[in-house]
Amino acid sequence: MAQPRRLVLASTSSYRKELLRRLGLRFEVAGPAIDEAPLKGEVPADTALRLAALKARSIQAAFDDALIIGSDQVAAAGSLRLDKPGNHANALKQLGSLSGKSAEFHTAVALLDARNGQLQSRVVLCRVQFRTLERAQIERYLEREQPFDCAGSAKAEGLGIALIARMETDDPTSLIGLPLIALTEMLERAGLPVV
Repeated sequence: MAQPRRLVLASTSSYRKELLRRLGLRFEVAGPAIDEAPLKGEVPADTALRLAALKARSIQAAFDDALIIGSDQVAAAGSLRLDKPGNHANALKQLGSLSGKSAEFHTAVALLDARNGQLQSRVVLCRVQFRTLERAQIERYLEREQPFDCAGSAKAEGLGIALIARMETDDPTSLIGLPLIALTEMLERAGLPVV
């Protein structure tokens, strides 16, 4: 059966592409061009929600007949934002600061119907409690996983799960970067049921 709507993921993230593949839908990928800097005084959940919507809207002109998915994740431990570390030294520092502590990962998903401009969006929270970690454990993990492109420096879909004591969320895929439970509901409302 032919898929009734064109679907586009406004992301170049390999993690999000892999997650979306789980739904078994045909989709295209386009890289959004937006400024991802948080606004002054903006809380993490609001940043994630705003950026997810901006990503979807940034490619709307090129895909004016599609359903466009935007997603963004902002992580924080208290008042400290946990950006992608970018390198070994930053990841070591980040994981050292998270040892024995908890962090909140705010993952937003937006679905834009480019035909009519209707936007659905939602933020899914995942609270992560990290185990107490020795520096040698962190070093071994970083050497094996190299999670330098992941907020919080811990890939829960890989070896990073060994650093985590507990996770609390309504949608386990949100921690990886795309909340599939929320997205499935949005797609159904937009006329593209997954099953």
